[in-house]
Amino acid sequence: MENFIVSARKYRPDNFRTVVAQDAITSTLKNAIKTRQLAHSYLFCGPRGVGKTTCARIFAKTINCSNLTPEHEACNVCESCTAFNANRSYNIHELDAASNNSVDDIRLLIDKVRIPPQVGNYSVYIIDEVHMLSQQAFNAFLKTLEEPPRHAIFILATTEKHKIIPTILSRCQIFDFNRIKVEDIVRHLEFVALSENVTADRNALNVIARKADGAMRDALSIFDQIVSFGGRNFTYQDVITNLNVLDYDYYFRIVDGCLKNEVTDVLVIFNEILEKGFEGQHFINGLGSHFRDLLVSRDPVTIKLLEVGGDIRDRYKAQASACPPEFLLEALQLSNECDYQYKTSQNKRLSVELTLARIAQITLKKKELNRG
Repeated sequence: MENFIVSARKYRPDNFRTVVAQDAITSTLKNAIKTRQLAHSYLFCGPRGVGKTTCARIFAKTINCSNLTPEHEACNVCESCTAFNANRSYNIHELDAASNNSVDDIRLLIDKVRIPPQVGNYSVYIIDEVHMLSQQAFNAFLKTLEEPPRHAIFILATTEKHKIIPTILSRCQIFDFNRIKVEDIVRHLEFVALSENVTADRNALNVIARKADGAMRDALSIFDQIVSFGGRNFTYQDVITNLNVLDYDYYFRIVDGCLKNEVTDVLVIFNEILEKGFEGQHFINGLGSHFRDLLVSRDPVTIKLLEVGGDIRDRYKAQASACPPEFLLEALQLSNECDYQYKTSQNKRLSVELTLARIAQITLKKKELNRG
């Protein structure tokens, strides 16, 4: 049986061109290689799964390539590149600071730094989760980080830049990686699906992208999970079932009921949601997001902030046109208050039901005034 390789590894970028949604950073690194203005220490920071360690590896591979392409990418043919691709390169050294965070670990690293590379020009030391180093380890590392041998380059990666001491920050070129946008994740998932002969509904990929919360690695892991669940032809319904995501349709029905002041219908729909096993806070949090999406859908300028696609976007635009702005603002405030107070509430279900009843009566006062 052929060994399965998860998509996050199989489709991991191997050159700057294939890195998703970090163009400013990859352009800067390529220009540094082009002009041979390489710093001795870099700090890559940002959320998880956005390409920090990947870019560090690509950078290490590219600066040691003996036959760069005209675009200043690694050739993948020379001895250094082939050794790197086969995971047997002695030019790159990775340390996980989460489990190697003591002074002794850093001293071992400092001893290694003195040894020049056998192939290529640089030895690159990638320290992942660098914020996990102890205070003593940071202090032991300072002098080497400031004045390393000419062949040594340090790339520090972290998700929590604020935990790194200022003396370390001042010795590094700092690159802040962006959270990856939903549309960029969807495009990449479409490419992966095409490569794997998987047929996927675009709305389904959109749900995966939103669930990943800006992390490409998470999105690819979820994609593999859905393929295992739904096979090579999965739909929007397969995704929301597997990920336990509340269907958009419930929120549209709730808002329609609120606009018609049908409190009983709204409460029945909420009961249906609870019977499906969803938490009340999960629902009210999603309802607040739904009101926010309706609010941004009312204006052509802000509709670009709506991170959904296809026919669901059209449904948002249609429902938003039926919602008065004052209704959306008050409903958003009420749902946000309920979400904030949910954990301390003694009767959580009643708290949500009361909020829904109040939202369903927002437009009733205006209707009564108009009748009068």
